[in-house]
This record gives sequence, structure tokens and C-alpha cells, in this order.
Amino acid sequence: MTDVPLPGSTLTRYAWLSIAAAIATILLKGIAWWLTGSVGLLSDAIESFVNLAGALMALWMLTLAALPADDEHAYGYGKAEYFSSAFEGFLILLAALSIGYAAIARLSNPQPLEEVGVGLAVSVLAALINFATARILMQVGKAHDSITLEADAHHLLTDVWTSAGVIGGVGLVWLSGWLWLDPMIALLVASNILWTAWHLIRRSFAGLLDASLPTAKLRQIETLLATHRQQGLAFHALRTRQSGSRSFVSLHVLVPGDWTVQQGHDCVERIEDEIRRFLPHAHVTTHLEPLEDPVSMIDQGLERPPADSK
Repeated sequence: MTDVPLPGSTLTRYAWLSIAAAIATILLKGIAWWLTGSVGLLSDAIESFVNLAGALMALWMLTLAALPADDEHAYGYGKAEYFSSAFEGFLILLAALSIGYAAIARLSNPQPLEEVGVGLAVSVLAALINFATARILMQVGKAHDSITLEADAHHLLTDVWTSAGVIGGVGLVWLSGWLWLDPMIALLVASNILWTAWHLIRRSFAGLLDASLPTAKLRQIETLLATHRQQGLAFHALRTRQSGSRSFVSLHVLVPGDWTVQQGHDCVERIEDEIRRFLPHAHVTTHLEPLEDPVSMIDQGLERPPADSK
């Protein structure tokens, strides 16, 4: 039942990358808004402030999640990552409301745009920085099952598409002279950001409520157990949960009752090791029971009945 060590502080370097990208894009988008006066570009700049706050939170939570288990937190600090993604979702929600407020105000008082060409060029550069950073964070987040890095990557990619829409819309305003189009684009940006916020917050709550592993991973476990069933073993009470980059798996293993303790121990050790091969940071717990004993079949459900009911 030995755990494979977590990536530890290695993931925090990617949080620092996200922080650097957020600072760079804030400066670039702020310049673009200052040059043009576009509320659409302002909405894009506001979202970059959210990126920075989210990246700082991600750095803190990744550092906390990497701490080893202790007497007060026997299962480790992995769930800290869910606080990060929930916090980022909340910040995105606030950004959407701020953008919507600014856009509605501009709709009632349209203003001409200035220095659009230079402003758009600066915004394109900022979008490219976000895109490159998001690709890196997404790859690392998936490789290490880090919801914090994945949430940050999704947010940055949303920012990229938001920027693309804003850049295209401001370009249309520049060419057509339709000033009302600029705040309308900002409202569309706000709507898109709201959807991202909802997705992040929902996923964070699922993790905090101990949702089971994804279906694909459960199928891998079931496929593995099926090979052992063909050898005469049985299993029940399989339970799983995700805690940041760490997985928890528990199950009951039923073996022939005439096996020695050593035989049973060797068997469950092999099964635990096989599970950890495709769940690298999993804590696997097994409970050994004799196949022939009817009592072994009582606790197949999620709740184990009290001893006096057996």
C-alpha cells in the first residue's frame, strides 16, 4: 500500500510561468486599451487581471498540495487544488460582471476609437503569449492530473478566444464606423466568461465532494480486475475518489479460504501495484476476505453494516 511520491514543487514552476504571462498581457492589453479607448479591449485587459489573481492562487495551492501527509491531514493536502480552481472561477465571475457593466455604460454613450491599428497589433502579441502558456499548462496539467494547472490553462485559452473575438470586432468597428458594435462585443465576451466560471466552479465542487474517478479510469480498473476474476478471485466494494493530483482506490479482494496469509498478501500487493501503474499517484487500499465465507458477501455495498447485523 505504498504511495508513489507526488510531483511536489515541480509544478509550481508552471504557476510562475502563468504569473509572468499574466503580467505581460496586462501591460500589453492595457496599452492597447489606452491607445484605442475600446471597451472591448478594456474587457480583455480586465480578464488578464483575473488571470494574474488566479495564477497567484494556483502557486499558493500547488505549494500547499505538495506537502506530505501529516498527523492532522493523513490523506495529504491534495484537495487544496480545488480551492484554487473554485477561486479562479469566482474571479472570472466578477470579471464578467465588471465587463458587462462597462459595456452597458458604453452602449448608452458610444465613443470613437483611436490608434486602432497599433492597439490591435499589441493585443495580438498578448494573445500569442497566452496561447503558448496555455498549451504548456494544459500538457503538464493532464500529465500530472493537476486540476489547478488545467483550470489555469482553460482560463487562458478562453482568454485567447476572447481576444480573437475582441480583435476581430474592434477591427470591424474601425472599418465600418459602427460604434455600438464595440460594447456589444464586450457583452458577448462577458457571456463567454460566465460559462467558463460555471464550468470551473462545478468541477471544483465535484472534487470537494469526493466525486469518483473519471469513467475511463474506472474502466481500466475493471479491466484489470476482470483478468484476476478469470483466475478464480472475486472483488467488491470498489470505491474511488480524486484529490487534486492524487487518487484514492479501495476494494475488497476475495481469495480461496485455504490460502496462507502470505499467499493472500502477495496477491493483493500485485493487484495494488498493477493499479498504480496506470494511476501513478494513487493510494490503494485492499481488504482481504475468504471466498467461501458468506459474511464476506454482506459488505458489498458502499456502507459496511454494523457487526451485530451479520
